[in-house]
Amino acid sequence: MSRPPTASKDPAPTPPPFTAGTVPVEHVLEDRTLYQWFAGSARRWPGAPALELGGQTLTYGELHRRVLALAARVLAGQPAAGPARPPARIALVASRTVAAYVAYLAVQRLGSSAVPLNAEHPLPRNLDIARRAGVGAVLLDAAHHEAFAGLPEDFRPPVTVVPADGGGLPEPSPGALPAHPGDPEAEAYLLFTSGSTGRPKGVPVRHRNVSPYVAYNIARYEAGPGCRMSQTFGLTFDPSVFDLFVAWGSGATVVVPDKDELYRPVDYAVRRRLTHWFSVPSLVTTAQRYGNLPLGEVTTLRHSCFSAEPVTAQLTALWAEVAPGSRIHNLYGPTELTITCTDHELAGGGTGSSNGTVPIGTPHPHMEAVLLDEQGLPCDDGELCVRGAQRFDGYLDPADNAGRFVRYEPGAPAVPYDGTGPLTRDHWYRTGDRVRREAGLLVHRGRLDSQVKIMGHRVELGEVEAAMRRHPGVTEAAVVVVRVKDEVRLLAAYLGKEMCGREFSHWLRERIPLHMVPRRIRRLEELPHNDNGKLNRRRLAELLA
Repeated sequence: MSRPPTASKDPAPTPPPFTAGTVPVEHVLEDRTLYQWFAGSARRWPGAPALELGGQTLTYGELHRRVLALAARVLAGQPAAGPARPPARIALVASRTVAAYVAYLAVQRLGSSAVPLNAEHPLPRNLDIARRAGVGAVLLDAAHHEAFAGLPEDFRPPVTVVPADGGGLPEPSPGALPAHPGDPEAEAYLLFTSGSTGRPKGVPVRHRNVSPYVAYNIARYEAGPGCRMSQTFGLTFDPSVFDLFVAWGSGATVVVPDKDELYRPVDYAVRRRLTHWFSVPSLVTTAQRYGNLPLGEVTTLRHSCFSAEPVTAQLTALWAEVAPGSRIHNLYGPTELTITCTDHELAGGGTGSSNGTVPIGTPHPHMEAVLLDEQGLPCDDGELCVRGAQRFDGYLDPADNAGRFVRYEPGAPAVPYDGTGPLTRDHWYRTGDRVRREAGLLVHRGRLDSQVKIMGHRVELGEVEAAMRRHPGVTEAAVVVVRVKDEVRLLAAYLGKEMCGREFSHWLRERIPLHMVPRRIRRLEELPHNDNGKLNRRRLAELLA
């Protein structure tokens, strides 16, 4: 499998133009793997609670024992002429069971890269991702065994069914597991984001990208033994890495909600005595819409973080009444910059921004950010470009790198990366987000392209359109975004055979995730175009709305 060139070890960059405040840079320059973060806590606090789920609590010691046993089972199942070797990448298909968390850590213990797959997504999509990732093994819980029981003949990696509680496996004999590689250059996980070509793009993240992030956030949010941290994000959503390893790297407890608690965040926080909260803002607004957000009852939260969607002044004012003693933070960052790369803590009333959203703040102290205009020159309102320790090295398919990076140094216009030559750490990642500098803070003003956030998930309109075009009755398709109050919705039009909208939606749900299926689909005789012959999305949105 081809990989993008390894980033060169160039001299440390100059200090960033925006600096976040409280955690010294030297504190976060850690070189640990995710497994080492967990194993260090397991050695220091073996009797402390590490995972709480479904009425069951596992200590660090017990969780570690189950991880080692499963890692040995996976290794023993690898086909090999000589000594078994861990596969480079392992797919993980599991829901919110103990098995999922034991399996994730077992992958890390083996020194492999975790490739989480959403069990609720269509099987063809998951198989396509697993193939392109080149996974050498699959871990799944019993509830999802049937979906992977009939793999095609040309793609049959070994499948290990993990007991629902992650236990019951024999303790590995001495020497059954090789020493943990402990290589910060190795890939920690591989996630797939929505792609404009109609195929999800693979984003490999190395341990050296995520380790300084973990260290920074442990210090920033005062995590440690006795802290109880929420786990609202699915494992295919990279903020889950914050949930897990900011907790496990500090000796805190990961507290996993059941399905009902996700719709009742106050009950979840109160019953489970949470000290740290992290979610998409829409989880809170949805609970309010259904009358599940009583005020003033959450008294244990110390820090509340929101990310993956714009955070409004209304949302933060509401949450301040829900959890009056909690400090509120807005976190921002694409998957390519390792979870989040800026943060902002609210101080006093109001947001202080021009568009009613909470500022995304300032970059982490080990990151750099610059705003560039269309000519590639620095400005106060332009595209946010970022580089630093958390920036990934490039996409799984190097062809996706072209146009996504620039080389910029003060005094000359930025030069876009065209896909030729080495991709180094000097290159800045282009986020595609329009950002303004206001009073020393960064304020997010929307996307520069056709990518949007739906229920916290990043969606490229081109992928939805590509899925629609695969229908035999469709000759052309277009998707637009409309906002109804605080909700972002997808609407779609197509050319071709007249179909029942409900049946077409059901057909799409079997091929793309539910959050990507347009709310309304309408057949048109023709799509509106502007004078340049390009699709007129504004006019199309008016027609569909």
